[in-house]
Order: sequence, then C-alpha cells, then structure tokens
Amino acid sequence: MEVSFRLLACLVCVVPMGSLVRTKRDTTGNLLNTEMNSAPAQRWSMQVPAEVSATAGEAAVLPCTFTHPHRHYDGPLTAIWRAGEPFAGPQVFRCAAARGSELCQTALSLHGRFRLLGNPRRNDLSLRIERLALADDGRYFCRVEFAGDVHDRYESRQGVRLRVTAAPRIVNISVLPGPGHAFHALCTAEGEPSPALTWSGPALGEGLAATRSPGHDPGHQVTAELPALAHDGRYTCTASNSLGRAEASVYLFRFHGASRASTTALLLGALGLKALLLLGVLGVRAAAHHRLEHPVTPDSLPRPQAQESNYENLNQMSPRGPPAAVCSP
Repeated sequence: MEVSFRLLACLVCVVPMGSLVRTKRDTTGNLLNTEMNSAPAQRWSMQVPAEVSATAGEAAVLPCTFTHPHRHYDGPLTAIWRAGEPFAGPQVFRCAAARGSELCQTALSLHGRFRLLGNPRRNDLSLRIERLALADDGRYFCRVEFAGDVHDRYESRQGVRLRVTAAPRIVNISVLPGPGHAFHALCTAEGEPSPALTWSGPALGEGLAATRSPGHDPGHQVTAELPALAHDGRYTCTASNSLGRAEASVYLFRFHGASRASTTALLLGALGLKALLLLGVLGVRAAAHHRLEHPVTPDSLPRPQAQESNYENLNQMSPRGPPAAVCSP
C-alpha cells in the first residue's frame, strides 16, 4: 500500500572534512535542494577569571583571552574594556589596530592608568590598571570588534570582578551643634573591608562602639555619630579593619558665661587697653610726622660762641710799690 506524505522530510548528515550537508525532499521523494556549509573550527568565546584582588595604590592585571570563528583574520580591529555592565557600561580603555598590524594604538585610557598588556592579534586583551583606588572596585568587561571584510564583534557577558582592598583612612571628622546648645560628633572613614569605627573621650572610656548614622555613604565609606558630647576635651575616632587602623581627634571647649559685673569689668578693661594702645600709636605717628616736617640739618645745630676776653694790663691794675732793689756786683 502506497502512502503519500504531505510533509517535507529533512535529512541531516555530516560528511567528512568538517562539512555540514542539509537535504530536503518533497512527499514523492524528489530532491528539492541541498545546502553545504563548512563547519566552523571554533566559535566566539571569551575566557576571564571570576575575580581579581589587588591593594589600593598598587597595580592589577585583568586577564582576557578569546577565540573567534574567522581563521587568519588580519583586518582592522578594536579592543575595548567597559566598567559596570556589559554593552552599555562606560568605556575605560579602547585601542585600534590597523590591517596587518600587531600594534594596538591607544585611543582612550581613563586617567591614563589603563594600558593593554596582551596582543589582540594573538587573541589576548589582558589589561593593566595602575595606581588602584577604591573607586576602581567593580566589574569589567572585555570586547573585540572586527571591521574589515568581516564585520563581527564579541563581548564578555559575565566579566571579571576587580576587588580593591585598602587599609582604613579617616576622610572627615567634625563637631556639630545640635538642639538645646548640645553638640554631637561625626566621623567618616573609608576602607575595604569596611572599617569598624569606635570613639574614645572624656567620660566615654576606651573603645566605645559608634552608632552609624542613617543614610547611604558613597563607595566604601562609613559614617558613625557620637550623639552627645557631655564634657569638654578631646574626642578620638578610630577606624580599623584587617589591613590596619587609623585615628583622628577633635576638641570641644564650650564658653562658660560669667556674671554681669565681671563681664562689664572685662569689657571696660579691654576697651581701656585698646584706648591706651591707640594713644600710644597716635603718639608715635605724631613724633614721626614732626621729624619729617623739621629735619635736623648741620646748619641748624647750635654753634659754640667764642668767650669774651677778660684780659687786661696787669701792670696797670697792680698797685705801685717801692722799686725793686738792684743788686750790683
């Protein structure tokens, strides 16, 4: 009994030399068409580590290698690294290589701290980041684009997680006024792992755990509040994590009011002192002005006067006496 088939039958077979053959026949078994394509030796893929850890202030290397289905590609290509999220995150690095060139010339390097270590012609997009900061912590995604006769591109979806660690650093400490003439203190520190904050000061003892203030601190920062400062003196905030510790201090000295009489006396005394100082300054200025108007010159100096002569003929003034005796031989 002959059975007719109204549906197309699709036979798929693989022939030697890596070719893929698809054959379609109609219900009577007649050949419709045959498609033969070369099976790709490899597909697009990217290999990146799940996480890379480094210390702030040092350098980090983000490895990234890839495979592509195009053999012996030597056309123009572009290597790109993004931060935050794939496909839409901001670019932190980009370089381009001309046809046949293994040199990938840098077109973008955020803050000049990113440079390519790998060779894109050899399927290596590894990146080096200099002078790490806590703000560099996050996820990064590598991408390669072909722009020659073959237009193709590929980007890692998972990316590599860069974890930046840092010892604590206190970025702000202050004393602020509150209601009812009260004062409170705030301390903000940053670090990774997140630092623990403690306060010490007058009547607080050592190592009083600080209460974290509400709100969201940016990045890796934490803020702790000392709600009431009851005594004058020095208050110290200490931040610590597994990599170290840091501390900073503030001083509180409140003005204690005096009686009205003592306040008046202090005020009058201050005014009297200012008046004396003002008179002294005016006197010095007047003396200087007088010297400028009446300079002392050699002609104005007093000259010594010649004494009047009191010489007289003593012989005339002397009384006449008997003549002197003359001795003869």
